[in-house]
Amino acid sequence: MNRTSFAEVVEDRLPSPSAAIKLPQPYLLFLGDTTEAGYAKTAFGLADWAADRCVGEYGIGACSVSAGLPPLSPAEARAAGARSLVIGVANQGGVIGDTWVAALVEAMEAGLDIVSGLHTRLTSIPALVEAARRTGQRLIDVRTPPPSIPIANGRKRSGKRLLTVGTDCALGKKYTALALHRAFVARGIDADFRATGQTGIMIAGGGMPMDAVVSDFEAGAAEMLSPDAPESHWDLIEGQGSIFNPAYAAVSLGLLHGSQPDVFVVCHDPARKVILGMESFALPSIEEVIDLTIRLGSRTNPAIRCAGVSLNTSTYGADAAEALMATERQRLGLPVTDPIRGGASFDALVDNILA
Repeated sequence: MNRTSFAEVVEDRLPSPSAAIKLPQPYLLFLGDTTEAGYAKTAFGLADWAADRCVGEYGIGACSVSAGLPPLSPAEARAAGARSLVIGVANQGGVIGDTWVAALVEAMEAGLDIVSGLHTRLTSIPALVEAARRTGQRLIDVRTPPPSIPIANGRKRSGKRLLTVGTDCALGKKYTALALHRAFVARGIDADFRATGQTGIMIAGGGMPMDAVVSDFEAGAAEMLSPDAPESHWDLIEGQGSIFNPAYAAVSLGLLHGSQPDVFVVCHDPARKVILGMESFALPSIEEVIDLTIRLGSRTNPAIRCAGVSLNTSTYGADAAEALMATERQRLGLPVTDPIRGGASFDALVDNILA
């Protein structure tokens, strides 16, 4: 009989900016029964930015989403070297679906730990706790803010900061920050990617789960995430939500005030017309986001400016995407690019950030 204790099967990781999260790798990415690609952003993020740590994906029921990895059962993934199943879904409310529990238990029985960045704690589900005790596998929650987050003080910090902001959720803020970080490093610029969400934390090995922080401490958490640095250093900060989102504006505003960005980049999906999951609310325009971000962000950094626009053109062909970006450049008078496509337009955005 396995006598693994409760304390040994439950691990609440504290993803502070300076402490790495040591997760069991490689991963099997769990897609649940997801039918909306926008809710599988954790799986897509890991597949795109940590592919060397992923062996496959696992969907159940009516799942119609794929991250482009080999479909594997938990047993097949374990045989292929996987050491944990990562919940790759980031749904509204961050909940673990009732229909997922049996699959998560199956994964533990196959020898995989369970890693989650959702709001719902793995340890709050009795069936998972019992399976962890029985199998000796671990339940690892990464959406745990560090203790003793201070209230923001608004003091201007040294170093330079960029924040990605969005017209909505799940449209490219993390990808843009990661692509910019890679470009800065390639140019020999001292820079850090500062993760603020579960996927970014899993990719970077540390960060601040902003939407798990009590609202009074949001700005303080952002200050803690991006501390004083040499004047030539850049922090590329992953944005969260949108200040226009009726559900998530609070975390977006706290992050904006606390990060005190010198520069921001607006991220937008031109194919999206309404707020994801809130179809009665129209998407704000890029101009509205620029205007409100400057007005609100200038409270803690009067010199804040917009350096350009990042478009998610994944649903467009190459020619259509380039035509759209050219039109938007002329209309807005700013660099407009798709960081994933790269090229001269992306270089122009980097140049304008550094100008």
